[in-house]
Amino acid sequence: MYAMSIRQIVAEIHLQLAEKYPEREIESFVRILFKHYLNISPPELYLSHDGELPEEIAQQIFTAVDELRKYRPIQYITGKTEFYGLQIDVTPDVLIPRPETEELVDWIVREYERNAALSIVDIGAGSGCIAVALKSNFPNANVWAADISEGALSVARRNAENNNLKLNYLLADVLKEDMMGFEYGSLDVVVSNPPYVTPAEQRQMQPNVLDYEPHVALFTAGSDPFIFFKHIAAFSIKSLKNGGKIFFEINEAYPEEVTDILKQHYFSDISARKDINGKWRMVSARRFC
Repeated sequence: MYAMSIRQIVAEIHLQLAEKYPEREIESFVRILFKHYLNISPPELYLSHDGELPEEIAQQIFTAVDELRKYRPIQYITGKTEFYGLQIDVTPDVLIPRPETEELVDWIVREYERNAALSIVDIGAGSGCIAVALKSNFPNANVWAADISEGALSVARRNAENNNLKLNYLLADVLKEDMMGFEYGSLDVVVSNPPYVTPAEQRQMQPNVLDYEPHVALFTAGSDPFIFFKHIAAFSIKSLKNGGKIFFEINEAYPEEVTDILKQHYFSDISARKDINGKWRMVSARRFC
C-alpha cells in the first residue's frame, strides 16, 4: 500500500462503503475508526491533520473497512462501544448493547435513590452492560450478572473490572433452574433483556445482526416466543421482596402479551413504556404479597 493522507483515506472509505451503507452511517464509521486507531476526536480534527498516515495504521483501517463491507458490526471490529456513559467491551459472545437498553437502565436509575443498598440481578447479562451501568449508578447495591454462557460472563467480568466496579457472577440457565440459588424474597430488582426475536422475524433482520450476533441471545427458544418471560416472571415472583420490581426489555410487537404474563404470575402495578422511537420496548411490575 502506498502512503496516503488522512483526506485520501477518508475519501477512500466513503468510496468503498458507498454501495453498502447510507452516507450518515459511513460518517459514523469514519469517526469511530479514527478514534479507535488514531485517537483523533472530535471528527472535525481529523481533516485538519492532513499528513500521511503510517502504513501500518492505514492497513488496519482498511482491514476494518473490508470487514464492514461484509456487514461485520463496527463494535465487533473495534471490540468496544459506549453504554450509558461507560466504555463497554464486546465480543461475538455477546449482543451489542442497544439504545433502548440504555432507556431501560435509565428507568431503573430514576426509580431509586443513588445510595440505595439494593439487591439486583440481571438475567441474561451478556456483556454485563446493564449490570455494570446499574452498579455504577448504585454503588451500594449488590449486583449479580447471570448468564448461561461462560463466554458472556467473561466479558461481563472484564467490563466490570475495566470500570473499577465489583459484580457477582452466576452461570445459570433460567429455563432449568428454579431459584438459581437466591433465597425467597431476597431481591429488590430483577432486570432482563431476554431473547425475544421470533424465528419468523429472522427474514426481516439485517445481515450485520443475523450473521454475527449470538443467536442464543437473540431468538426465543422452541415454539413459545414468551418462554423466557414466563420463566423469569416465575423466578421473580418468588425471589423479589415485597414491593420489589421486575423490569423487562420486550419485543415491540408484544406489550400486551408480556403484561398478561406478569398478571398471571400475580404481579401488580404493571406499566409498559415506549422508547424514544415510539416503540413498546419496556415493561415493569411490582411484587406485592
